[in-house]
Amino acid sequence: MKQIYWIGLLLLVVCSGLWAQTPLEKGLRTINRRSAEATVRFLSDDELQGREAGEHGSRVSAAYIASLLRWIGAQPLGESYFQPFEAYSKERQRKGRWEVHPDSVAKLRMEVHRKLSMRNVLGMIPGRNPKEYVIIGAHFDHLGTDSSLDGDCIYNGADDNASGVSAVLQIARAFVASGQQPERTVIFAFWDGEEKGLLGSRYFVQSCSYLSSIKGYLNFDMIGRNNKPDHPQHVVYFYTASHPAFGEWLKQDIEKYGLRLEPDYRAWENPVGGSDNGPFARVGIPIIWYHTDGHPDYHLPTDHADRLNWDKVVDITRASFLSMWRMANGKEY
Repeated sequence: MKQIYWIGLLLLVVCSGLWAQTPLEKGLRTINRRSAEATVRFLSDDELQGREAGEHGSRVSAAYIASLLRWIGAQPLGESYFQPFEAYSKERQRKGRWEVHPDSVAKLRMEVHRKLSMRNVLGMIPGRNPKEYVIIGAHFDHLGTDSSLDGDCIYNGADDNASGVSAVLQIARAFVASGQQPERTVIFAFWDGEEKGLLGSRYFVQSCSYLSSIKGYLNFDMIGRNNKPDHPQHVVYFYTASHPAFGEWLKQDIEKYGLRLEPDYRAWENPVGGSDNGPFARVGIPIIWYHTDGHPDYHLPTDHADRLNWDKVVDITRASFLSMWRMANGKEY
């Protein structure tokens, strides 16, 4: 009888501990290496042929991401998870950048031109306040293939930027797993065409009817490598200088949750360059951008999944979920 009593008491204590978890802690516990690795290895597999924008591998990647958002329980932002768009450029011998702005497109269509069809993938969790939004995003396209290369001709892009995609997907799942509706609507964005000139994020910003209601954007672009082998926990943390709370959040969360990160904090007055944070910063939206610096395999066929620091990917993802939780629920920052 005593044995049954003590077993029952132990179960009660364990279950009480689980019930006592806050919604934030419930979400945080879902972020793990296994999920990160599954996404990165799928997206950087040779079968996807380097995920070049407008090509088959990129379309498969978009479908894969949308299927995971559906499985997670994140709603599509619109009628579909896909936001299709087209980019135009001059005939290739004339050399010109790809354009998505209507005025530039109209001029290009008057002459011999090139056209690419792409699609962003957009999911969301509706907030209590439907008039305010926060966005977390990463690009999923890469450089495709080059058949003239001698040897490996596929630019797999494990770090650039399958690593960032894995983080956004895990954070989407963490928000759903928390069981708590956020104050602001959280948009999970996966950009197409970044490698051809930030095309997906530029198209989203120029076509968005509620820019003034977007309170913040968090961006991932390459979060899995060790630029400094003797400092494996190094990560660059860019953020809008007029929002010093962004820097304080990370410092507090590293200490509270024991995250193994050594950030290089870089407050930036106008963070318009580098990645998909640019289009948002240009219209005055405050940003956070995680990046682990360049490395010898950047934009080369050797950017493979087995070279990633998975502990770093996971801890950056956890830190970012904590920041997004504050961004989605905080009154001021």
